[in-house]
Amino acid sequence: MLYRLLYGLSDAFGPFNVFRYLTFRSVLGMLTALGIALFFGPAVIRWLERLKVGQAVRDDGPERHLAKAGTPTMGGILILVGLGVATLAWSDPLEPRVWIVLGITFGFAAVGFADDYLKVTRRNSRGLPARAKFWSLVVVATAGCTALWALPGFDTRLAVPFFKNLRPDLGWAYIPFAVFVVVGAGNAVNLTDGLDGLAIGPVITASLTYLIFTYTAGHARIAEYLQIPWVPGAGELAVFCAAMAGAALGFLWYNAYPAQVFMGDVGSLALGGALGAVAVVSKSEIVLAVVGGVFVVEALSVMIQVVSFKTRGKRVFRMAPIHHHFELKGWAEPKIIVRFWIVSIILALLGLGTLKLR
Repeated sequence: MLYRLLYGLSDAFGPFNVFRYLTFRSVLGMLTALGIALFFGPAVIRWLERLKVGQAVRDDGPERHLAKAGTPTMGGILILVGLGVATLAWSDPLEPRVWIVLGITFGFAAVGFADDYLKVTRRNSRGLPARAKFWSLVVVATAGCTALWALPGFDTRLAVPFFKNLRPDLGWAYIPFAVFVVVGAGNAVNLTDGLDGLAIGPVITASLTYLIFTYTAGHARIAEYLQIPWVPGAGELAVFCAAMAGAALGFLWYNAYPAQVFMGDVGSLALGGALGAVAVVSKSEIVLAVVGGVFVVEALSVMIQVVSFKTRGKRVFRMAPIHHHFELKGWAEPKIIVRFWIVSIILALLGLGTLKLR
């Protein structure tokens, strides 16, 4: 909204014309969200401590995690404030895609908040019943994806990486596919959030990657050059992605090992849902499986473990999600975290490669 105000003054003061550029506003969005997270972080942590919003630790997890019991959780609220304020300040408020993605993000956050609240009040690691949590996310994602589908000129074709002419049209089936992407991303990030800073690092990497995807998808000439789908208005989500990266980076300052605060489901579900929604808007849904490969592997490890135990009575991993498997193998927590970050950066570079290798 500040964008409209300041750009509107450009006729009277020429330098304000700079606010018309997405690149400049994306930088402002990142710095705004980063500043909010860094400045208000200590106050939010103290507030959560006063509320005694402490982390409940699984009793079947690694013993070293018992020391983390009581660490303030629900710190994702800090990320959401920075993300929301920065996006509303520097993106175009007349672009419906921005509002829809924000709606999905904060809808997922509401489900995560309910889950965290129940965990805190019950003093255990069990929050919302799994079915209630899942179907709540499906309802939010369905509403958001239907709203996107209803926008004039929405393209229901898929962009397949590396194949410029392969674009299958899903038609009405696109909505359940998009819902699967958004809900899957939300749950995958949620499962990854098990060590100090483990999930937030790949979220930063993925956010910056999708900043590029949304910018290129929203720029007609660049999209034509790269032979990717052009999505009018998608460029405004570059500001959203930049704000998400900035807010996440500021949160990492307090979430880095040893963590002073955890993001909780209110943060992890919201960030995952946001990445899924941005992927749907920018028509890079399939690439999300590459860019967010760390999240995918974490989710797959849980599914493999469950299926194997139910069908064979045996576990494939010492513990799932897979980061706990490496913990029980004796890897130090910081080593697991940094190596997962390195993998996420490599996967992001591979994802960016799909823009040109077609």
